[in-house]
Amino acid sequence: MQKTAHKDGACPTARAIARVGDTWSVLILREAFYGTARFDDFQKRLGIAPNMLTRRLNSLVDEGLLARRPYCAHPPRDEYVLTARGRDFRPVLLTLMDWGDRHFADQTGTVRLVERQTGRTVRIALVDADTGQRITETDHYIAAGDAASPALRARLARSAPPGTPPASHPTPSSSPTSRA
Repeated sequence: MQKTAHKDGACPTARAIARVGDTWSVLILREAFYGTARFDDFQKRLGIAPNMLTRRLNSLVDEGLLARRPYCAHPPRDEYVLTARGRDFRPVLLTLMDWGDRHFADQTGTVRLVERQTGRTVRIALVDADTGQRITETDHYIAAGDAASPALRARLARSAPPGTPPASHPTPSSSPTSRA
């Protein structure tokens, strides 16, 4: 119910969660990144009921995160592959993995992100793509975008550190080099 209510809302976080915000959907995407593509393999690896898996796969296809690709004509069978939109979820998944490993693991190191060329374990950090500067709570804040409501503008203004100047740079939506 709530999923539909937030799907077309103004908040980008709510819109994203409406599409992938349940445990099974995130774990299905994780398995897709691990190379799982077939229904039976998703079911076996996740221990999910078939009816629940069917609903979640259909939802991820409807949202454009996965695509069906036939692999058998008789009987008809599809596999599920990540789309460009689904592959764009990778940084979110990697950040969740890192956060979960640092804060909730009985034993750390069950999986790690590794640089292909050197085999070096990578430490995940959120950085500004333009400057390479690490994004921190101290140096960055969330500002109202062009489409923000007056109520959201007021809330964000209250949450900004004292003396913070209003954001004067173009928002990604108004930037000529932004992606849709």
